[in-house]
Amino acid sequence: MKAKILVYALPALILSTIHLAEAQQPKGVPRIGVLSRGLHPSDSREPSPHNFEAFRQGLRELGYIEGKNIIIESRYAEGRFERFPALAEELVLLKVEIIVVDSFTTASAVKKVTTTIPIVVAGGATQIGSGLVASLARPGGNVTGLTNISTELLGKRLELLKEVVPKVTRFAFLSDSDSEGSKAMFKETQVAAQTLGVKFQLVEVKAQDNPDFDGAFRLMAKERIGAIIISPSPRLNLSLHQKRILQLLEQARMPAMHPNVSWMDDGGLMYYGANSRDLYRRAATYVDKILKGEMPADLPVEQPKKFEFIINLKTAKQIGLTIPPNVLARADKVFK
Repeated sequence: MKAKILVYALPALILSTIHLAEAQQPKGVPRIGVLSRGLHPSDSREPSPHNFEAFRQGLRELGYIEGKNIIIESRYAEGRFERFPALAEELVLLKVEIIVVDSFTTASAVKKVTTTIPIVVAGGATQIGSGLVASLARPGGNVTGLTNISTELLGKRLELLKEVVPKVTRFAFLSDSDSEGSKAMFKETQVAAQTLGVKFQLVEVKAQDNPDFDGAFRLMAKERIGAIIISPSPRLNLSLHQKRILQLLEQARMPAMHPNVSWMDDGGLMYYGANSRDLYRRAATYVDKILKGEMPADLPVEQPKKFEFIINLKTAKQIGLTIPPNVLARADKVFK
């Protein structure tokens, strides 16, 4: 009997908490939801807490003052993707006008909960035909935002990594076995690999459960892989996985190109890609346009305007690697 009382009381408690929060907020002020797959920015394990701060900066530049003329409700899944539905439901119950998310994977989970509330992606890889957007020019639904065009960038990452290790002929793409987007990305990069005269091999781990990264590195050693590129798959890019992969890379003295700047904060060797902070800052313009009456279906998904190439010389030294001067000269930022 006590268990039943607890089950019935819990939803009421959640609703009463939400109603209390609503009562404490100024009336008529737009409320924006933020949903991230990562850790709360205040968590010391969070490698890159600055992205959503860049989003807030973008809002301030547009004249929005948090708590005065805009309210932000943030939710963090802490790497547990199964929490997305409940967290999205919370934001819907709070009657947010827009939900800002960190990837198209997160957007897909939110869209299963609401097809009416506008969803703004603050940077992520998307594939046309996934059901989220009909096209970049005309998304056609309740999802829009910015893409980091990771698929197109993979060939460039392979090219840069080849320049750093010119004698290496066997490269691996470490990916989440459940990521269809990563598989398509890998397949499309085979032409670039052939042009460079290298073998580009797919190495997969099941990142959803307890990923066997040790097994993946044993396989790469057996296959005589000389350098690897990490997939941008959201499940693979959780902070707890990053730390383990970086440990194994150091032990194997393996050069690697990473898909997100957050890896560099933890000691990654190289990153080339979109400037994520700029994408998050630009996401604020979508919020502004939607609040002023524009429909997400009519707002084109924008591509990056700023890119960055980062090299960590300290990590290079730890694995006994010398970065060629011509590559180093092209870096936008160098960690020493």
